[in-house]
Amino acid sequence: MSGAPLPSRVPVLLYHAVTDDPPDWIAEFTVTPRDFAAQLDAIVAGGRTAVTVGTLVAHLTAGAPLPPRPVVLTFDDGFADLAGPTAEALASRALPATAYLTTGAITPGRPCLLPPAPMMTLAQAPRLEEYGMEVGAHTVTHPQLDTLAPHALRRELREPKAVLEDALGHEVRHLAYPHGYNSPAVRRAAVAAGYASAAAVRHALSSRRDEVFRLARLIVRRTHTVTDVEQWMEGRGARTAPYPDSLPTIGWRMYRRARARLRGPEFAG
Repeated sequence: MSGAPLPSRVPVLLYHAVTDDPPDWIAEFTVTPRDFAAQLDAIVAGGRTAVTVGTLVAHLTAGAPLPPRPVVLTFDDGFADLAGPTAEALASRALPATAYLTTGAITPGRPCLLPPAPMMTLAQAPRLEEYGMEVGAHTVTHPQLDTLAPHALRRELREPKAVLEDALGHEVRHLAYPHGYNSPAVRRAAVAAGYASAAAVRHALSSRRDEVFRLARLIVRRTHTVTDVEQWMEGRGARTAPYPDSLPTIGWRMYRRARARLRGPEFAG
């Protein structure tokens, strides 16, 4: 890679399932295989070079080199397509990516707040690396992390790291907050759990000033078109992180915390 400075705007895309027949609860955040292929082709045609979250974070924290036009592709949860056709579509275009896995959802018999859906298995996690993907953690049960008591928060961050490290045989350094929900306390807990970064959502472009424990991502919905992706590749069509939380975001967090005290942990989605 060249030592060129990080561009002022870096698209970090967030995908979930890639399928023609998603469950209703995840359909809004699902793209079809045909649309996914077209989006990947647009990324390649636009001259972007895909790098992992780890590569981006190494640049942000230590000045490690990046290509002149980087893009980061991320996948949350661990849906069944990820370890098969989705990984194959990425590998066939030489596009590395980062997959954040919800260990409770991919381990049969474990409790999880994610509604039912076809999922990959924990045993398939090493296969992702064979396809050139980096593996990160996405909690155990997919809760709203910013509503949890400290002991529950620690478990949701530390257990999936340990589980994935056992499955992969090496350290797992990167985390994604379910639905992007985080707070200063959650970010401090992620640092204490031993992660090197944590991805939020924010639906914004990342930048050379982005926060390593609140990395901005652009969430890809089924309604997004190739034109949307092309705009993001040009650094347009979304605001640029970092920026402070808005008052509505802070108010929504306070409301969810109050609700969680009455109902207990809830699905982040």
